[in-house]
Amino acid sequence: MGEPSFPVHTEANEMFGGRRIPCQPDVDEVRRVLSDVFLPLDFPSVRSTSTIDMTLNALTGGTTTCAFVRFQDAVRIDTVEAANFIVNIPTAGRATMRAAFQAPVFGTPRTAAVFTPGRPLELHFGGNFSQIALMIPKGQLQLELEHLLGARARRPLEFEAELNIDSPGGKSILHTAHIIDSAASQAAGPLTHPLAVQQLERSLIQALLFAQPHNYTAALAAPAPAAGTRPLVKAVELLRSDPAHPWTVAELAAEVSVSVRSLQEEFRRSLDTTPTTYLRRLRLEEVQRELSAAEPGTVRVTDVAMRWGFVHLGRFAAEYSRAFGERPSTTLRR
Repeated sequence: MGEPSFPVHTEANEMFGGRRIPCQPDVDEVRRVLSDVFLPLDFPSVRSTSTIDMTLNALTGGTTTCAFVRFQDAVRIDTVEAANFIVNIPTAGRATMRAAFQAPVFGTPRTAAVFTPGRPLELHFGGNFSQIALMIPKGQLQLELEHLLGARARRPLEFEAELNIDSPGGKSILHTAHIIDSAASQAAGPLTHPLAVQQLERSLIQALLFAQPHNYTAALAAPAPAAGTRPLVKAVELLRSDPAHPWTVAELAAEVSVSVRSLQEEFRRSLDTTPTTYLRRLRLEEVQRELSAAEPGTVRVTDVAMRWGFVHLGRFAAEYSRAFGERPSTTLRR
């Protein structure tokens, strides 16, 4: 098998490195720490007097847990029934990962696993193994799914277990994890701003819903009914009246009494944009207004941008330049 199509994370550049969870190599200590971060688990093949060389970095953004885990030696982990959705993305080494009553997933840096709540997990990690582990609350994913469908989901959401990291969907999930990693590396960065945290968490949830096949994939792909211009006008008024509000498309759709997909389709049909892009433009205008009004030396472009929910600063600067014909730093100096 060839080399992975993305950087493999070694100990020197492991993800979420600023969020190290202190842990002694004692088996009971490792069990306790992992159980606190994820879910209750055990090491059935490890003696109580043995040691486990583990590195664990973990952060919580909103209600989602993002972690990097490395094991020096091969290890087996058995868990209780998972209460949340779990995505395991190997970055080095190999693993065999299986939920009860399902076929195993043979994990590599090109093959990840998605586990649905309600089943215990059996995980066999080889030596020199590391992975990105994402844990997303069941209620959050189910709620986002229902908002997108515009109807109640009568059956529990269930994903296919094997996730191809080289697929467009797999790349989008991995890309979102890298953005969160970058945000976490900044002491006063995006994770200190509620709008930015909300945007990152929603990006991860929607990437998973649209990237990985599940039992509602066909329903999400079905055409949405038209919302009409009246809900569109009301939605635009709401966004323009309060761009600082942490709007989600689901909340906006509920305010104007249409489904998420119907509102998105009406924005596309009438305005050739999306509610999220429209709101992003309004927030760009607010950034421009603040920078234009500020005395030089009293504010930083980075602080203003992140306060308005712009997480990726390079992308923000490019968007700003396209919208206003100058860099944000030029606006501030002028």
